[in-house]
Parts: sequence; C-alpha cells; structure tokens
Amino acid sequence: MAEAAPQHLSLPSGLLELCALLGAPRDGLRGLEQAAQRKGVPKPSSLSPEVLSVFVPPFVSKEDSLAAAAAAGSTTPGKGRRRSFRRRREKPRAEQCKDPPGDPSGPDPEDVSIPGGVDLLALPQLCFPGGLCVASEPKEDAVHFLVLTDVCGNRSYGVVAQYYRPLHDECYFYNGKAHWESGPAAGAGGCYVPFAVCVVSRFPYYNALKDCLSCLLTHLKLCRDFEADNHIKDFAARLSLVPSPPPGPLHLVFNMKPLQVVFPARADPESPVIDLDLHLPLLCFRPEKVLQILACILTEQRLVFFSADWALLTLVAECFVAYLHPLQWQHPFVPILSGQMLDFLMAPTSFLMGCHLDHLQEVSKEADGLILINIDQGSVTHSRSSDQAAAVPEVPLLAAQAFIQRVQSLELHRELHLAHLASPTDLNESRACRRGWQQALNCRIQHISLQLLVGIFREVKNHLNYEHRVFNSEEFLKTRAPGDQQFYKQVLDTYMFHSFLKARLSRRMDAFAQLDLSIQSEEDRMNGMLVSPRRPTVEKMASRKPSPLQLTHRRMVVSMPNLQDLTLPELPPRNASLRLPDSASGCGNSVDFEALIVAPKPTYTFKVPEIHFPLVAQCVQAYYSDFVALLSKAMGFLAPENSLLLASYFYLRGLVHLRRGQLLDALLDFQSLYKTDVRIFPAALVKGVVEALSAAQRAQAERTPELRRLLGEVLDQPGDAPKADDPVKNFELPRKHLQLDEFVRRVQESGIVKDVGVIQRLFEALAGGQEKQIEPDTFRDFYNCWKETEAEAQEVILPAAVVRHLDRSECVYKLSSAVKTNRGVGKIAMTQKRLFLLPEGRPGYVEISTFRDIEEVRSTTVAFLLLRIPTLKIKTLSRKEVFEANLKSECGLWLLLVKEMWAGKQLADDHKDPQYIQQALTNVLLMDAVVGTLQSPKALDAASKLSYFDKMKNEMPMAVPKTTLETLKHKINPSAGETLPRAVDVLLYTPGHLDPAEKVEDAHPKLWCALDEGKVIVFDASSWTIHQHCFKVGSCTLNCMVMAEQNQVWLGSADAVIYIINVHSMSCNKQLTDHRASVTALAVQEGTAAPSEVYSCSVDGTVLAWNVSTLRVTSRFQLPCGGLTAMQLHGGRLWCCTGSSIVAVTTNGFVQQELRLDEIFTEISTSFLGFQLLPEQEQLWAACAGRSEVYVCSLEDLTQPPERIPLQDCCEVRCMIRVKRQVWVGGSGLSQGKIKGKIYVVCAERRAVEKELVAHADAVRTLCSAEDRYVLSGSGPEEGKIAIWKVE
Repeated sequence: MAEAAPQHLSLPSGLLELCALLGAPRDGLRGLEQAAQRKGVPKPSSLSPEVLSVFVPPFVSKEDSLAAAAAAGSTTPGKGRRRSFRRRREKPRAEQCKDPPGDPSGPDPEDVSIPGGVDLLALPQLCFPGGLCVASEPKEDAVHFLVLTDVCGNRSYGVVAQYYRPLHDECYFYNGKAHWESGPAAGAGGCYVPFAVCVVSRFPYYNALKDCLSCLLTHLKLCRDFEADNHIKDFAARLSLVPSPPPGPLHLVFNMKPLQVVFPARADPESPVIDLDLHLPLLCFRPEKVLQILACILTEQRLVFFSADWALLTLVAECFVAYLHPLQWQHPFVPILSGQMLDFLMAPTSFLMGCHLDHLQEVSKEADGLILINIDQGSVTHSRSSDQAAAVPEVPLLAAQAFIQRVQSLELHRELHLAHLASPTDLNESRACRRGWQQALNCRIQHISLQLLVGIFREVKNHLNYEHRVFNSEEFLKTRAPGDQQFYKQVLDTYMFHSFLKARLSRRMDAFAQLDLSIQSEEDRMNGMLVSPRRPTVEKMASRKPSPLQLTHRRMVVSMPNLQDLTLPELPPRNASLRLPDSASGCGNSVDFEALIVAPKPTYTFKVPEIHFPLVAQCVQAYYSDFVALLSKAMGFLAPENSLLLASYFYLRGLVHLRRGQLLDALLDFQSLYKTDVRIFPAALVKGVVEALSAAQRAQAERTPELRRLLGEVLDQPGDAPKADDPVKNFELPRKHLQLDEFVRRVQESGIVKDVGVIQRLFEALAGGQEKQIEPDTFRDFYNCWKETEAEAQEVILPAAVVRHLDRSECVYKLSSAVKTNRGVGKIAMTQKRLFLLPEGRPGYVEISTFRDIEEVRSTTVAFLLLRIPTLKIKTLSRKEVFEANLKSECGLWLLLVKEMWAGKQLADDHKDPQYIQQALTNVLLMDAVVGTLQSPKALDAASKLSYFDKMKNEMPMAVPKTTLETLKHKINPSAGETLPRAVDVLLYTPGHLDPAEKVEDAHPKLWCALDEGKVIVFDASSWTIHQHCFKVGSCTLNCMVMAEQNQVWLGSADAVIYIINVHSMSCNKQLTDHRASVTALAVQEGTAAPSEVYSCSVDGTVLAWNVSTLRVTSRFQLPCGGLTAMQLHGGRLWCCTGSSIVAVTTNGFVQQELRLDEIFTEISTSFLGFQLLPEQEQLWAACAGRSEVYVCSLEDLTQPPERIPLQDCCEVRCMIRVKRQVWVGGSGLSQGKIKGKIYVVCAERRAVEKELVAHADAVRTLCSAEDRYVLSGSGPEEGKIAIWKVE
C-alpha cells in the first residue's frame, strides 16, 4: 500500500472555487403560495434572497480518495472533504458524500470551508442586485458578472445566471417544453419565482463560464425542484476537475453538451486573462469619450458606471481596466452595487463602481465629486460639483489624436463582412469562427491602447536614475506641452503611476517596455551607445515644423483671451459607413495602420477528456489517467521547436500527476518544464511537493539524475523573506552641505552625469577652498544653470540653409553671444563635430573649422582705442587664414571649450572610439555650467579642472602605435550609462539570417556581450549600435557562450546553470540545471550552421552532451581530474583543458591522448589556462597561467617537448583564438612603461609574432572572431570596452 503524504499539499485551484444556488427562502415561498391560493394570482412582489445551497470542491470523500490511491499505488497529496451544503429551514447542514441522489438523510457535521473573498451574506444581494421579484409570467434567462475582493486585495470573479420557475413545479414535458396543468392550483401557477446559480472562479472567464451556465440552465429548467441540487453538484464537480490553463498558447476545450466551451490561457505570465469582448466600450462610446474615461481612470477619480443591463456594468468596466495594462487599478473595484449598497459611493477614496441606471438621478444629486458614466447613453457627466469637469484634464493631444484615428480604423461590425457568406450549419464551428474574429480584434485593441500608453509615458525613462531609483518629476513636467501639464501633474500623484515607475526602475520587460523598445528609432539606439547630454539633433530640428493641431494647441495655452477666435482643426472625418475605411483614401491623413496588421499569436486547443459519473474516486482516477494519456499523445506529435506549447503540456501533465498523487512523475514534468520555459515554472508548488515527499520517495528522487539537482535547488533555497518595498524617490535639491560621497549621489540622481570620475572632478571645481564641501546654494545654482542651458538648446531653431551643411546627428551644444569676427558679425555655434558662425541679420552658414581640422587654438588681445579686447584665434590645416573672434569676457571659456573638444576628437580618432567625443562634450558643458554658477574671477580656474582630455594630451602625450592604429577599426562601450565601467567576460558573434518571419533588424548579425553579474548586452553588428539593452541571466559571472541552431544562444554560468536565450524574443525562458558546479565551456562541431548537439563541461570535470531540440542529456561522463576550464570539439573527439593536463577523449569519455603539464614544467608551478587546435598544421597551442609565452605541441605525439614562442613585454596571457592561419593571444603587457591590455598576432606557419597591438587600458579578457574578417576583444573593469580589429 502506498504511503500517505506526510503533510497536506495545497494544489492550485481549478476553474471553480465555489458554486451556489440562491433564491427565495422556503418560508417566503410558502406564504406567497398561500396568498396566491386565497386571492388568485398575486401581484409581482419582492422577497429577500438567500443562499440555498453551496458546493465547494473537492467532491470526493476522504475515504474514497485514500482507497483509490492505495489501489493505484500512489500517494494522495491531501485529504478529500465533502464541501457542500443545502440550506433547509434555518440551519444549513452538510450533506453526506455517499447519500443516494435526492436522499437528504444523514447530515454530515463537518463544516463547509468557504473560499476567501466570498461573503455569503452579501452574495444574495449581488446575485439579485435589483431584488428578488416574483413575476406573473416567465422571463428570459439572464446572466451578469461579479468581481469579489477579499481583505488582502485578491480578486475572485463570479458569473451569475438567473432563471425562473413556477411556484408549483408539478409539470409534464412535451417537445422539450414545460407545460403546467390547469387545475385547482391554477391561480398559483401564474406566479414565477427567480433562482440564481453563481459560479466563482479565481480567473475572469466571463464568456466561458457564461457558456457553462447556459448549458446548465437547459437541465435546471426541465428538472424537478428536489433534483436541482444534484444537477448543480454534478456541474460544479465537473468544472472543479478542469485545471486552469497555464500562460501560453494552449487553450482548453471542455465539452458541456451541447457547447464546446473554450477556456483561453493568458498570453504570458505578465498578461491578464482576456475572456471578454474588448470592443464593447467602443460600441457604447465615441473614441473621444473613451479617452475621457481613460483619463479619469489614469488620474484615479471616483468613477461610477450606470446601465440598465447589469451584465454591461462589469464587462465595460473590465474592458477599461484591460485597456490600461500593464498599468493596474489599485483601488476598490466593485462594478455591481445593489440598491442596498449605494452608501459605498460615499467613500472618500478613489474607486470604480457600477449601479443600475435607475439610481443615476439619485446618485447625481446626493453624492459629490463623482464621474458618472452612462453606458446606455454613451455620456460622461459629473455629480453636483460644477468644478469637477475642469478638474479632470484631457489625455495629451497628440496621443489622443493618434488613438482616435486608430480606433476609427477598426473593424467593429463583423456582420458587415459576413453578408456574402453562407449560413453556418454547425454550431460549434460557427462559434469557433466568431471566437477567432474576436481574438484578432482583441489583439488589435490591446495594441492600440498600449500604443496610447507608450505615447503618453514613453519619455518618462529619460528622467529616471536607475541606480538610486529617482524620478525627476519636475524636469519631466517641464518637457511636456503646456496644455498637457495639468494631466501629467494629476497622473504623477497616483498609485497607478507610482507602480508604473517601480516597474520601469526595475527594468521590467513588460508589454510597455517591449513596445517601447520595438519602435525605437536608429537615433534612439545610437543615443543608447553615447552618453551625452540631451540635445535636439539637426534631424529633429528639421522635423520641428509643427502641425496646425500642435500650433493651435500651443496658442490655446499661451493666448487665453483669444480663445473665441480659434477653432480646433478637424480630425479626419469619420467614415459614414461602419465598414473598414480604405487605407488608400486615408493615406493623406497619415493614419497609423500598423495597429491593423498586428496579428494575434498562434493558439492551440486541447480537449479535456470526458468526466464519467457517478463521481466516485475510481471515476476521478480514470479521468486523470485519460488526461495524462491524451497529453502524452499530443506531446508525442509535437515538434520539439514549439517550446511554448510543449511547456504548457508539461505544466498540465505535472499538475494532473499531482492530483493523482504521483509526486515523482509530477516533479519529472516540472523539471522538464524548467528546461523548456522557466517563466511558467511553479516554484512555490514544486517546493511544496518536495517537502511533501516521504523518505522513500526522497531517496528514489535522489537516485534520479534529472531530479537530484531540482531537489538540491529547492531545499537549498531560503524561504521567501518579505521583500522590501523599494521606494521611488522624487529628485530634490539638497538643503545641507555636501561631502564628496553625497555630492556624487546627488549629481547622479539629477541625471546630469553618472561617471564617478567626472563627478569627482566636478566636486573639485565647485568646492574650492579648503573645506572640500559644496554649499546647497552652490549646488542649486549649478543645477539651475545646467537645466537652463539644456532648455535653451531645445529652443534653438536653425535655418534650412544651415541644416543643409550639417550631419543629421549633429546637435548644437553651445552658442555664443553676438560677436565680431574676421568673417562677419554673428554667433559662434559648437556641435560635436565643428564650429560655425551664424551671421547676424541674415540666414546663413559660415564654416569655421571641424575639430579634426584644427591645428592650433590660442587666446590673444586686440587693441581697440584704449582697450585690450580678448580674442580667440583658431588656425586650421585646410585654410591659411586664421579665424579671429572678439569674444571679450567669453574668450577664456571658449578657449577651454574648444581645446577640450579638439583634444577629445584627437583621442577619438587615435583610439577609433567615439566615446571620447561624448566625454569631451560632457566636460565642455560642465565647464560652461561651472562658470555660469561661480561667476567670479576664479571661475575659469575652477572650470579648467574639468578640462580632462586637454591636460591628458599636454601632460601625457602617448601616441598610439602605428600597427595598432592601422589594425583597429572601432571601439564600443557596453558600459555606457553605468556609473563605473564593467568587465567584459565573454563575447560571441552570431551571423545574420534572412528569415521571412523575422523583422529586418533581427536578421542583422549580432554581437553578444556578457558583463559581470550575469548581464548581457546585444549589439547590432552591422552598425555597432545597441540592439537589446542590458538584461540579466542569473547573478553570477558568465563563463562561455555558443550559438545552437539559428534561434538559440547558450550561456554557461558560474552558478552551474546553462541559460538559453531566444534570439527572436530576446528572452531567457529556458534553463538547464544538470551541472553541479560552475559551467566553464560549451562546444559545438565547428563549421556546423545549426548544430544538433551541444557539449558542456563544469569545473568539477563533468561533461554532458545535450540534444538541442529536446534539451535532454544524451550522454555524460566524468573526467577524473578536476579544474576543467576549456573544451573544444574536433574530429569527433572532445579536447578538454584541466589545470594539470589537456586530454583528448571520445564523446563517451575514453581518453585517447593526453598532454601533461609536468612533462613541460618540472620545476615551475603553473597550470594550463587554455588551448587552441590547428588541425591543418597538426598543432596544439597552449597557454599557462602567469607565463609570457605560448607553447606549440604536435598532435601526432604530445609527449614531444613543445616549441616555445616568447611574447615580448607580455605580463600574462588570458585568452587565445585561432583566425585563419593566425593565433591571436590576449592578455596584458608593458607599453610605454605602463601595463596595458595587449594582443599578440602570431603566424601559425612561421610561429612568430606578426603584430603587437596595444588594445586596451586593462587586460584583454576575451576574444572572438566575426566570420574570420574581424576579431573582437573585451577588456577588464578598468576600461570595460570592446575593440574591433581587422584581420589580414
């Protein structure tokens, strides 16, 4: 007999949490019947409803569960309980689980446990919100929907179906319809009493549960009164056995006879369940009203929806909440209030509630400060307070205009496009077509609403400081259009926006972040590479020709007295027809039709097996067996690359195994799920399963390789400690003196600059004196001066004649006052590339010089009458004439600025690194702000402390070696935007693939860069711009990367996990956890475009072979020696580098060749660091730790003494790579008396160093090849840059 589980295991709830029958109390019906018999047919009257019966899962007795489990040889994860009662007379009693149907004898004293959030006292009012009214004639069945919230804020969702029965149910049936006999009780027969069946679920399956209840009503209306409970009980039991589908593409189909009911899954773990028609508000309200309601929700007003249809109240309110995803409404949400609950509307807090239309006038008169939304009329009004309308601002104009145009382009009326089709003859097929149309429409509506949110909040990220979690709301508001500021002021104070900020600062890749990233322009991607102060580019200046709508919007704010003279330009006329407008005719309105072509993700369905009755434990076990068999069959036909669907199958099968009590089988499925899609891995549930294992089961799991690591991870993982709520701080100016550390933090929070070294030099410039602290007034003046300069740059508008001479990416960073020059009077303008003159009085462009062309810059004085006027002189290489400008008091500052930019440009050219220009720009603008702040004779001396590159050029003139300059192509900085540079641990180049399913930019070649702490940045290798900003895989150092197939990148981590990144979605949803120590190398067969097998090794000597499609270990072996640091696959053999040897083994682990370290070094203590195979030359090249030479061994006989190739001025070797007939060796060495990162290019044939490249300021830590045309090198944490080298 199976051993029972040692403790209760809480399983995830199924679709149903509670099912209840509600109606009039028996005593009230008896009195009504007696009155009807005495007086004839009564007038419609109202009764007080109550709960008649409640059914709560599980529906199988404890004894049956244990017996069935013992018969199946399995463990039952928890005891079964009878969880139903029927109210009879005054006292509800629980029914015996084994009573025959309809037999009420033998009550069970066990209490019924009601799920949290369900208040049985309030439930009757919500199920009969208009009251329980007896009717004189039968009425149509009606459905409405509830949202129930417990004290912790967790929501449950109810679907209520009302139906009517005659007061006497002595009836017979004819053709499926009920007919009541006429006789002595005919008077009472004209009295119809309503009943309600309420289903409560944790998930908002509004449409699906409505379908289920509709099927149930066909049985209830044809059964006798005493049979109703049995039908409802069977209905509830069937629903309780259906699991909720996991997030993903798999929807569950359940046969309720006659309908096939579909329970849709969430698209992803971050998305809500959408099982309603999202276009309902668009049918009830014009787009302008929809925006008005969204503005009310975003500003967290007190909203009340009204309708004569109870169902619309919840559905419309839920649609508006869904429109704002991923933003979440965090206040009371009660879309249905009964007449007895109207006092809820007096609550002082924000809320979203709903009432019947009959109460509109009463609420409007009695309550104050409410937004009243009439669904039936499509109107939005305000209660009592006449100032409330002005208090709710409108959505920002440009975002609103785009939203209206997109909504008007939607196909909302399906019938118009079905007129030419034949009538469907299959009910379920017709419903499937309707469901597919609705799914596509829902997808487009969600995309349109998400575009609206991105349009409203996209620029929030420009005012965030991620390191210190600071949002500069004041500066953000300054960048908003004047007419939009009131809207943003109210939104910024809401709980909803505060949670949105937390998500942004945590870099959460939710739907908002994904859309924002996908619509980034090339300029935005370039700005991600270059950390420079925000200035409008020439391209943006040229596009600043405002539309009439923007001009009017601006005038409406600035010129309030002339409002009567203004008329808003009309939006594109709404199509008179309800058919989809022709895109060709609307092209002149620049409508964004991108929203119309957003296709929903492909979905699949799985049909849940039939459930057999009577519902005893044996039938339940048979149902679960069928479920597992069908899932296994579906998985057998599934292609391995469809990992999302496979993950859903693993999740469901593991859940069913748990319900059967088969804990080990469930853990195996969850382990497979962890490899397939970690996003939906139920970590808490798996931990509970592991803790519920018996001693025998635990021992069996430890003997299973697939489960051993899972058990270790679960048991070693600390308990869930309460997470500290990381607050979002609003930037504030300091009120006390600042020491250096506090000054660094404040400057970083302000968003001015992040680099700690630059801020330290700024501190020296502003502090002065001996106290070495910054006064709060000084900081405030500096901050204001910086922001004023930034704002002035935003207002610069260059004439078209000037724009033609500039590059699209150039920005004007500094503009002088009008000065006299030898080329005319005008203003000197400085961009990141050049100096030019803007003549006074006429539009024009006079070139002064590019920074690359400058030969000399100096300051002199020119005599004018009795005065000596300071003059700036700039000598260029291309012109003999020296440029002179009488800059007067500005001359000293301009001299510092031009010399710093000149030095930065020289360094950028020498090192092929554009980052020097960006750093020089930052220094220039800081100097300008320091001079503007101090305004004293010593201001220039203070500002000169920031002239970093000019001093570097003068004090340490280090010429870049000619060989390095000729070989170096470019440098990029993956640490751009960080406070300190980060070490580049691993690099991987992946070639581009032309896949029709991909976006164009996804088909470009990419460079994958692993930084410390598991951070990964992806560059577009065709332009060296950031393709994907930093995302994390784990929190430990990444040791290796390799590309498997064309859509996977595998990363081996020091935390013993292999992370798999999907190159299309740029997400890491798969993890392989079979290693028990740090993963140090990954190997695939060279020359294979799409390898089907990957080998991995860990530092403890374990080598695993993986099937790329199934992600299963196909073989494993253990090398006797530890310290395994590198591995290569060649010729069907694995070459493995350990600390003491390099061995060649078969793929089964048999050693065939070995190079021992003690055969090379007999006296010196060292270890192998890495190696490279050159099979064409039959050579093995090896490097050792702490050695400054490379060793070449013959593959034919590894016992022969190796040839040594010395590396001049080398301190240590860190990495090696073979490129064509060369071996590139990276490490550190001496250059001009200093330790630098160096690369030695060694000819494999002559075994001699061909080039010695001074690569980085820190040691070269990693090398990778780009199609044998380029070599990329990454440096240590002192520099943290990547260099691109040309291969000859």
